[in-house]
Amino acid sequence: MTDAAATATGGAYMDEELTSQPEVWARAIEQATADGKAGNLLPRDGERVAVIGCGTSWFMAQSYAVARESAGKGVTDPFAASEAFLGSARGYDTVVAITRSGTTSEVLEILTQLKGTVRTVALVGDLGSPIMTLADAVVELPYADEKSVVQTRFATTALAYLLTSVGMDLSRAVEEAKTAVSAPVEQELIDAEQFTFLGRGWTVGLAHEAGLKMREAVQGWTESYPAMEYRHGPIAIAAPNRVTWLFGAQPEGLDADMARTGALYIHTDRHPLAELARVHRVTLERARARGLDPDSPRNLTRSVILDDAIFDAASGPTSGPTADA
Repeated sequence: MTDAAATATGGAYMDEELTSQPEVWARAIEQATADGKAGNLLPRDGERVAVIGCGTSWFMAQSYAVARESAGKGVTDPFAASEAFLGSARGYDTVVAITRSGTTSEVLEILTQLKGTVRTVALVGDLGSPIMTLADAVVELPYADEKSVVQTRFATTALAYLLTSVGMDLSRAVEEAKTAVSAPVEQELIDAEQFTFLGRGWTVGLAHEAGLKMREAVQGWTESYPAMEYRHGPIAIAAPNRVTWLFGAQPEGLDADMARTGALYIHTDRHPLAELARVHRVTLERARARGLDPDSPRNLTRSVILDDAIFDAASGPTSGPTADA
């Protein structure tokens, strides 16, 4: 294979997986609706909930937590699994874990510690993982599992399931994503020097996830912030050949402030989840243009499995940093 051909086909798994998102979201929405009627998996309304994850899964936890609490379903706190405060004094009724591989050491450690004391629920892609026996209940999403190290569809599918569970209608997201995942990417976005992603409410987690994808796959300078924080300093880096991309509602006057910077400002009326799928496509094409393969990014593996006896059940060798846990 020539260098040019390798560049064009790099990220073949990511390409297939990001493109499949509308289809798998629809399946997750149907599954969440059925599970909601059964009422035996996710937290009940009014329960105090903690949501944990690592990497991408942590950002999905952030989005779900805001959406659940905003919907009046109960106090919901997101934590990076490595820095979670889940002691009895906090009074959580349920801990929800999001993990594609089901082998991430920090998540397994927490579920082991909570066993028999706090109810736990795991959303997982790999049904052969040790988390299947550690969690009290499991939301099985094998159809969203992935081969690419850089995660796209598992994260968004898990979030689609969770958002549906709190009453959010994602039908528009599914329809809009069908074109978002395949539309050509403008050369201005391929060539841009720097990206900043912004969000409000439940879309702050999407902004953080978009930034992580660009760092993982493109090895590029990328930042992310709550939109209302952007003018408290970070807007100073906005300039020509740089991009600021907003998910969700626009803070008043931000468009005018961005116009003065000369940076490319992107804010569409596309559903935020479909907009994240669009970022996945942009990320892949930027990686290809730089001769990078996001299926095997530098310094990353599918899951972090730490060398500790508590994780003997976890399959696979001790690994380095993970893209998405």
